[in-house]
Amino acid sequence: MQEPDRKPEAVPQFDWQADLVLITEAAREAGRVAMAHFGQSPEVWWKNEGRSPVSAADYAANRVLEEILRDARPNYGWLSEETDDDPARLSCDTLFVIDPIDGTRAFLAGKDTWCVSVAVVHKRTPVAGVLVAPSLGEEFTATIDGPARRNGQDISVSTAGIEGTLKFASAQDMVASFSSAIRPRIERVDHIPSLAYRLALVADGRIDATLVKKSSHDWDLAAADLILARAGGAITDLDGEALVYNRQEVTHPVLCAASRELLPALLKNISRIPRS
Repeated sequence: MQEPDRKPEAVPQFDWQADLVLITEAAREAGRVAMAHFGQSPEVWWKNEGRSPVSAADYAANRVLEEILRDARPNYGWLSEETDDDPARLSCDTLFVIDPIDGTRAFLAGKDTWCVSVAVVHKRTPVAGVLVAPSLGEEFTATIDGPARRNGQDISVSTAGIEGTLKFASAQDMVASFSSAIRPRIERVDHIPSLAYRLALVADGRIDATLVKKSSHDWDLAAADLILARAGGAITDLDGEALVYNRQEVTHPVLCAASRELLPALLKNISRIPRS
């Protein structure tokens, strides 16, 4: 007896644009919650052996994000700076990676350079990301198959080359790691407390590059990494390797970010990195 024709199995289709809409609305709401605490001297605790502040605003924004996102996508995993890590995330193909306030020190000091960072990571790669900086009135968004945008307008990295002046966001000791061939052309910009926002400025072409000290985390990087990539840039380790997310260890080594054209030349000219 002849078997009936079998229909091919349906290939799962992922709607990352729908996820972007979801995380953008959630990040805006978290931003509104954070703004209610901004400049109001929220209660502060210290973590990481007293090295890192966390405030009532961080926890409040995290609660809002968790309520909205976990309710909407209960099958997604969860990794947030302000939630105890659950190893169950490692078995999830897709998860949210969250920093409810990236730049808490700036936030507590009344500075505007902080943001809510939310990413969707699928199979260890960011596929949707948003940074909402409510005090600055800026939103950066991207999906893995769409453009990077700031406030709805497409953005792209700068066209600066290795032979010209480079606007660089980095500590002085990190700049000293570059060879003498390009170090004199590096023009350091003022400190940008939020790493996610700093990477967004590279994506937006307002700065040309940045070096990131070791021990940044998935939640600092995931959304900004995607936005930078879709704007024509990249962030890698010093061997030029792309970042991998949702591993058991969520910290990263020293990193460099720039346009895809500039980055290889920068990596080639790093002669030494100071000990952290």
